[in-house]
Parts: sequence; structure tokens; C-alpha cells
Amino acid sequence: MFAPVLQALLNGLVSGTILAVPAIGFTAMFALLRYGNFAVGALATVGAYGGYVANVFWGWPALASLAAAFAVAGFAGLAMDRLALKPLKPSGALVVAIASLAAGLVLENIIRWFFANELRAFDLPILRDFRFGDLRMGPQQLQNFGLALAIMGAIWLFLSFTRLGRAMRAVADNPDLAMLKGIEPERVAIIATVVGSGLVGVGGMLLGLDTSIDPLTGNRVLLSVFAAAVLGGLGSAPGAVLGAVLIGVAEELTVLFAAPAYRSAIGFLVILIVLTIRPAGLFGERN
Repeated sequence: MFAPVLQALLNGLVSGTILAVPAIGFTAMFALLRYGNFAVGALATVGAYGGYVANVFWGWPALASLAAAFAVAGFAGLAMDRLALKPLKPSGALVVAIASLAAGLVLENIIRWFFANELRAFDLPILRDFRFGDLRMGPQQLQNFGLALAIMGAIWLFLSFTRLGRAMRAVADNPDLAMLKGIEPERVAIIATVVGSGLVGVGGMLLGLDTSIDPLTGNRVLLSVFAAAVLGGLGSAPGAVLGAVLIGVAEELTVLFAAPAYRSAIGFLVILIVLTIRPAGLFGERN
């Protein structure tokens, strides 16, 4: 009787943990750049295709292909920020956020130009699912779950124990005070753009490893990524992780009681509730 619910909770935990990777990238860019980069859906797609080329055309294993996904998405995010978004920053955060949507459409159509619209799968071995009583988990799901946890652990170590990570936190908290301490906010912003975009790209590849990818891969999770960041508190990395897990579990539980098409409505519902009850999110605006 409870097996479907437990299976949904397990699937939600896995999908939420994977969703946390691009959510951290989005919230990191928001914390340091002070605007919402809604091109993250397109950047996730760019990263997924970067990893796909490395895996299928160059023969790289999945783990090494994640590095390609990070590099390609990081470069695309930096180029987009420097060429399209930075000139608009004096006009305000709303203008830049709207411009990021347009830039995302450009990136999406560039992908469509080179790879067309058909579904593409990574070159991975086909393995049997693991069974734990009435529960099951695919080997790729388990691997993606472990990779997402490892990436989040690496992010925490980077932010907590490296000089650059502490500089990024200082600029996120108070850029003026950081400048007085000799930190260059512009340099940190560039690094944050590359790292944040790269994480979004890695998240896009992780999402595609278990299924397939197409030019709309990232846009399908754009709302969920944004909802996770809003729920946790825009600018808070721990909040993004918690928000992503809660969104993932909620979406999987929704499938038990409604058609799968309605799972995307969870993102809208979460944003509406959070903005109404606690606009700052569970962890406040920034840590």
C-alpha cells in the first residue's frame, strides 16, 4: 500500500538532489550579480550537449564529460554576460533579467541549428535496476545521485575553505566592504558567472544522462530551478539545496494523484505560496 509513496519519495529525493546542482548555480549568480539569470534553462541545455559531444563523438566516459559540460556552459554563460547583459546593467536588474530570457532563446536556437530537434542519448551501458524490497532504482539514477552529492560537497569545501570562495561570500554579503578589504568585485563576478553557469551545465547533463536530451531539456526544468531558489531563499546555497529536494519530492508525489503534465504546476504553486507567506524564502535572501 505504501510502496508507491515510498518509491515516489525515493525518486523525489534523487531528482531533487540533481535539481539542486543547477539551482545552486542560479542562486550563486543571483547573489553576486544581483539579477536573476533566466537563461539558466538554455545554459543547462548547452552543458548537456557539451557533455554529449564529449561522450558520444569523442568517446569520453560520463565523468570526464561532466567536465566538458561545465567548461562549455561556463564559457557560454560568460560570453552571454559580457556581450549581452553587462551593457544593460545600468538600466536595472529587471531589464537584465528580461534580456537574459532573450539571450537564452538565442542559445537554444543555436543548439537547434547544429543538432536539430530529435532526442539524443548518451553512450552508456544498459544495466538492470537495483531492487530494495518493493523499491527500485536505476544504476544511472544512483550514479547521478552520488555525483550530485559529490559536486555539492565540493562546492561547500570551495566556499568554506578557499580564499576565492571566501571572497565570493564577502562580495555577496557586502561588495563595498569587500572592496575595502582589497577584493575586486568585478573579478569575483566573472568567476561567479563561469562557476554558476558551469554548475547549471553540469546539472543539465545530469538530467539528460538518465533519459535523453533535446534543445528544450533545460527549459523544462527552468521553473523548478527558479522555484527551488525562491523556496530556499534567493542567494542562499543551502536554501537552494533544501528547496530543490522539496520541489523534487513534491513533483514526484504529484504524479501519484494527478497526470504527469500537472507536475510543472508545482513550481508555480511553490512560488505563489512562498512569495505570499515568506518572500525571503526559508533561509532568507542571502547567507
